[in-house]
Amino acid sequence: MKIVTIAGTRPQLVKIATVSRVIREEFTEVLVNTGQHYDYNMAGIFFEQLNIPKPDYNLGVGSMPHGKQTGSMMIKIEEVMEKELPDAVIVYGDTNSTLAGALVASKLHIPVLHIEAGLRSFNKKMPEEVNRVMTDHVSDLLFTPTDRAVDNLQRENITKGVYQIGDVMYDAVLYNMELAESKHALNEFGLESRDYILATIHRAENTDVEEKMKAIVDTFLTLNKQVFLPLHPRTKNKLASFNLLSELEEASNVVISEPVSYLEMLLLEKHAAAIITDSGGVQKEAYFAKVPCFTLRDETEWLETVEAGWNQLINPLENNLSNAIKNIEPGHYQKSLYGDGKAAQHIVDKIKDYF
Repeated sequence: MKIVTIAGTRPQLVKIATVSRVIREEFTEVLVNTGQHYDYNMAGIFFEQLNIPKPDYNLGVGSMPHGKQTGSMMIKIEEVMEKELPDAVIVYGDTNSTLAGALVASKLHIPVLHIEAGLRSFNKKMPEEVNRVMTDHVSDLLFTPTDRAVDNLQRENITKGVYQIGDVMYDAVLYNMELAESKHALNEFGLESRDYILATIHRAENTDVEEKMKAIVDTFLTLNKQVFLPLHPRTKNKLASFNLLSELEEASNVVISEPVSYLEMLLLEKHAAAIITDSGGVQKEAYFAKVPCFTLRDETEWLETVEAGWNQLINPLENNLSNAIKNIEPGHYQKSLYGDGKAAQHIVDKIKDYF
């Protein structure tokens, strides 16, 4: 049996590293990298560090407007499908790569297997929300990370082929944390455990709004702990265009870094006093690391972390982030919130049953 796996962003590559190890014990896998994250620091190093199989196809689509990017991916993915004639296609999460792969496979009547199905932010202004909803509605097997995701699908009348198998990101953290600590140390970054705040900002709803970015920067400058800030290239360009980058560069309590690798990020997350982010994946990794998280969004697809008391939603224009961080009171940690750490094996078992 042949499975084509489609991905193109850093978080998807982490998931592939976890799932492909198990997939390849049972099936033939063809890996397609769309190139959605095209910079080596943003993606390429992952293949080396996490022992991800070398992609069989590098589509090299790169960064461009959503419609053009998705359309370009579909054209190239269709060519791969017609050549490989797979029995199934695996897509992950909610990116343009996900939607492109799902639409092409569906139109060619190839079963679509969606890992991380059923997540909803209920904000259709987010391109990710549109991607995940459309992908779920053309998928044949839907692997959800939580019970809430199953409920979301039921409300949309999607009940066939739905399996709650836990979160593959939890698998990944369990597998890679020891590796991260063996390969990296905090002193590489000039940091001490629990004595800094880790921050990541990349979503357009923040980076494209000057007032929000100014509020975020002003907050960073008032924090009484060191802020370690790996800057996404797009975020760095936006900060410069708003004349805010120099303020951060000159601040005594802010350390600006180039994007870090996944293993470095795991280490930084584990030892942070708190995490500020707008990333979906980082919210969960903060929870796995038992580190309080402050999410700069009005909603999240990972409500479990909020309900558990480890994640707070913060609007930088309306909420006082500095006060929230000073008054951290994490809730009870529920170890099994995202499964048993064997999601990849559960996925393979369900695929074998299906076929």
